[in-house]
Amino acid sequence: MDAYTGFAEVYDLFMDDIPYEEWCGCLTKLLREYGVEEGLVLDLGCGTGKLTRLLAARGYDMIGVDLSGEMLELAMEKNPDNRILYLQQDMREFELYGTVRAIVSVCDSMNYLTEYEDLVQVLRLANNYLDPGGVFIFDMNTPYKYRELLGEQTIAENREEGSFIWENYFDEEQGINEYDLTVFIREKDGRYRKIEETHFQRAYDNETVKQAVEAAGMELAAVYEACSRRLPGLDSERVYFVAREIQKGKMFTGNVV
Repeated sequence: MDAYTGFAEVYDLFMDDIPYEEWCGCLTKLLREYGVEEGLVLDLGCGTGKLTRLLAARGYDMIGVDLSGEMLELAMEKNPDNRILYLQQDMREFELYGTVRAIVSVCDSMNYLTEYEDLVQVLRLANNYLDPGGVFIFDMNTPYKYRELLGEQTIAENREEGSFIWENYFDEEQGINEYDLTVFIREKDGRYRKIEETHFQRAYDNETVKQAVEAAGMELAAVYEACSRRLPGLDSERVYFVAREIQKGKMFTGNVV
């Protein structure tokens, strides 16, 4: 899962087409639908903190967790008042000081869990750190997207500040997507510095995710095509899962919204 080291420097530059504002609006509606209108919310796999800051602006007390120290350094630069608590942790082993009202994880962070057991482990940790009846809302890229849209192709982009080459490979039998990134970052003297990274993600079908949620002791409350209330279709590219904490909720049913 070691990724986003050198690429962290130009992540926001090349990912400026990600609709974070739209995603924030969708997540806020879902959170409120499940009774989370304020309080502590964890952004798991927060990266440079763009979504974390947007949710904080909506009134939530945010915690951001990410494995990449380089990504968190950029997040901290945009957090001058220290309003957001950032923690460098592996999501498979994350620890909090107490429970939170909700957890969110978007931009296919959960696809980086290439082993089913790791997916269950993260869900178990989420269940442990959620308030009674709390929700974990996360997205995933679908097998359709990896197979049909990414597949075996090369994506390249060139800008004045830098350029990148993305070489993608999808092993449908194993469900593993590999993309090799070559990034050229322009230095102050006009020369370019080359950085190479390899990322691995796994494609999970909805039934496998449901099994993992239940194995973690949670309830799969809803599955939507991303940023909609539509049921996922065969050509859905990204899916939202809403997993709800139910064990503590059973113990304290009188306090669950």
